[in-house]
Amino acid sequence: MAQPELHLISGKKDDQTVKPNGERLDKLPHGLSFHNLSVHVDDRGMVCEMFDPRVGWHPDPLVYSYFYTIRPGMIKGWAVHKRHEDRYFVMQGEMEVVLYDDRPNSPTRGLVSKVYLTEYQRRLMNIPAGIWHANRNVGSKDVIAINFPTEAFNYKDPDKYRLPLDTDKIPYKFSDPRGW
Repeated sequence: MAQPELHLISGKKDDQTVKPNGERLDKLPHGLSFHNLSVHVDDRGMVCEMFDPRVGWHPDPLVYSYFYTIRPGMIKGWAVHKRHEDRYFVMQGEMEVVLYDDRPNSPTRGLVSKVYLTEYQRRLMNIPAGIWHANRNVGSKDVIAINFPTEAFNYKDPDKYRLPLDTDKIPYKFSDPRGW
């Protein structure tokens, strides 16, 4: 049976964003990777294995960890590290991570991309050194995220560089830049 012709005043047809197996089609910064996590649920509750070096996801050992929160609608960033990688896990909430690859020798230099980390899809994500990133809470409750960076925080010489959210040095503009 033929489908009737639709008359659309204005509208853009969605582009394909994933393959049938769920693999993303958008480009991500070179070196960024994910590891889906094991979640075990029974009648008592659940257990999620956050970090296990035996799975071989990341070559660097677990040397330090901390957690942070982001209130609904707030943004933390722009930040970059020169020496270490961040490795994120979201315990609660929904977080958008905007990434800008400014590494001089990277095959994805100049790329801006967005990744969503959420309690509804448990996974780890690494952010290689040299990639600017900003984290925004896009949900209705506090984001609680854990970071397992590849080096411990150095209080005398922090490996953290910042730009304001409304910087012209990164080709991305937040619609409502609340935070810093």
